[in-house]
Amino acid sequence: MLKNGVVRLMIAALAFVSAATVWGQSFSGFTAGNLVVSRTVYTGSPATLAAGQPIPPVCPAAAACGKTVASDNGAYPSLTSSNNVWNNNNIDGSFGVTSPIFLDQITGTGTLVNSLPIPTSMVTTSFSSKSEMALNVSPDGTALTFMAYVAPPNTIDVSNSNTPLVYDPTNPAGGSYYRSVVQVGANGAIQVTPTNSYSGNNGRAAVLANGIYYMAGNGNNGAGTPANVVATEGVQMAIPGQSMATPALSIGNFSVSQVINPATGLPYPPDKAGKDNNFRGLTIFGNTLYVTKGSGSNGFNTVYQVGDKGSLPTLANAASAALTILPGFPNTLAKASGAQFPFGLFFANATTLYVADEGDGTTANAATSTTAGLQKWILSKGVWTRAYVLQNGLNLGQPYTVTNYPTALNPATDGLRNIAGKVNSDGTVTIWAITSTVSANGDQGADPNKLVTITDVVANTSAAASEQFTTLRTANAGEVLRGVSLTPVAGSTPAVNVPLILSMNNPSATAIAPGSLAIAAGQFPTSPTPTVSILDAAGNTTPATFAAATSSSITFMVPSTVAVGTAQITVTSGSATQTASNVQIATVSPTIFTANGAGLASAQAIQVGANAAQTTQQVYHTDGNGAVIANPIVLSSSTNTYLVLYGTGIAAAGTALTSATINGVAATVLYAGPAGAGSGLDQVNILIPAKLAGAGNVNVQVTAEAIAANPVQVTIQ
Repeated sequence: MLKNGVVRLMIAALAFVSAATVWGQSFSGFTAGNLVVSRTVYTGSPATLAAGQPIPPVCPAAAACGKTVASDNGAYPSLTSSNNVWNNNNIDGSFGVTSPIFLDQITGTGTLVNSLPIPTSMVTTSFSSKSEMALNVSPDGTALTFMAYVAPPNTIDVSNSNTPLVYDPTNPAGGSYYRSVVQVGANGAIQVTPTNSYSGNNGRAAVLANGIYYMAGNGNNGAGTPANVVATEGVQMAIPGQSMATPALSIGNFSVSQVINPATGLPYPPDKAGKDNNFRGLTIFGNTLYVTKGSGSNGFNTVYQVGDKGSLPTLANAASAALTILPGFPNTLAKASGAQFPFGLFFANATTLYVADEGDGTTANAATSTTAGLQKWILSKGVWTRAYVLQNGLNLGQPYTVTNYPTALNPATDGLRNIAGKVNSDGTVTIWAITSTVSANGDQGADPNKLVTITDVVANTSAAASEQFTTLRTANAGEVLRGVSLTPVAGSTPAVNVPLILSMNNPSATAIAPGSLAIAAGQFPTSPTPTVSILDAAGNTTPATFAAATSSSITFMVPSTVAVGTAQITVTSGSATQTASNVQIATVSPTIFTANGAGLASAQAIQVGANAAQTTQQVYHTDGNGAVIANPIVLSSSTNTYLVLYGTGIAAAGTALTSATINGVAATVLYAGPAGAGSGLDQVNILIPAKLAGAGNVNVQVTAEAIAANPVQVTIQ
């Protein structure tokens, strides 16, 4: 009965069903000439995180995270609660909570047209990560792209986690999640391409051109500079629909040592490897890629050209592409006094560039900044010069009120982040921008911010007093705005939905295994009941066993007879089909099921005494707020205590080829195999080493045939 009950629990609770609701009217496609704004809504609650719960979760023993616990539960700041989930940022520097993404279509004057909810079964964002979800449209106008995580909503510490192929044992955010490019067509069709770029930090922006995704972001949340982690930073590229097992691919590398220090006449000494490539915004103009750096204490906060002018990097020359500072742009160190903080970019023409500056994030400096806002740069005789900074109407440093939001946390605008622009026929350019904020919040990235707009005369070389920003929209309490772009337009071939195939409860797995439980995530018809079929590497097509379905997630069992290798999976509902290619089938793809968004194992502890008497204990319970928290496992010198884990994709390895560590200590695996015939559910029984008594919150790492499962945690008393 226990095993069958667990099967039902996992299928019902862990299918990553989208809980997001559409804001405003239903989505019916994008209309040319409108705008798209990326928005995220906090869906957490006191049940998401309990005060006193260990954070960061699943912290590796090598990271030495300490015994820190959450100061506040998962409640968003409100007028009625003393808790503020973002205060946990003061304790856990990697803190964040994932949340659903919405693409709101609005007119240029701010009127809502409709909204496209991105299924949380596919991707989410980190709610308080202010540099995420920039929107970019491909040069041909047909593809809208942004970056996100393949992670369920309300998951803790995803934005600083590792990527699945690039694990850093010194990273305190010990989970692994793909940084993915999300491509959306004019009809709302979605394709998600997972990448292993930006391990330890976040992908900020992506754009599609010539069949390649160009990406900007940051990496490395660990103590050292391992080469495989450094290789995931900076400007990266990926191919739409690539396999999850594809390594990260860097485009060039910038180092401060490329620049001469005018004070010494010598090159600047190198910074921490890779950190000079902490990029944020990107754009393509004139078939040239440009990026900005505006955060971190390393390198130069400025604007860079990537590769040769007029020639986008290719797969063949990516590694050797040069990154150079645009002539005339700042080349003083980011940590120096007077550093600027560039973010979004828009070229009005070849000699006029608008650059958003978000400010330095310090409340005391916001009102007096002379560089925050919208900078206008003009190219003359090969050198860029800043003509002026547009700030009127932004009310920098002046707090504003938000309905149902604590007055003590009222935010103030600090500058601008992502921008979009349109050159008008009368010689003006209209810029739309997302604001940055300062406040007393535990994480300013979680502040409700604004969408603003301004129109400037392109030919002006000095600011006109009449030009000022107007606010089109202020985020509500519990939501933030991130990116803005023009809408994509229809291409010659309509965009199609592509399902994302995942191992159940382990979105970091690079493959699915025969006989295991898996998920097809995407946008699906609800009737008739969908079917799933697999065309395997041997050329055989086999129907999968259907388990459950919603409009955004289909759970199925992979047939035990499918061949190992690259497969194609097709979801069919009536006459509608969706196909995912480059799906990897592997002999094993170990997954351990979890009970909450912090990686707590969905498991049992069984104590066996000298007389063979058994006592069973659940390793978690639900508190009064609905939060799932750990029950400490009590070790006794007079009994053996076994940890019973449940998962999928493990059975083929068997006991002989399955190993485990608890808090970095090798633990004996007594059984690894099916938990029930034909269920897809597997079970791993582990003897907890007696010397771990009193260890507290610990990581449990299961490995099957040398492939690591997702790490989970338990608490040992």
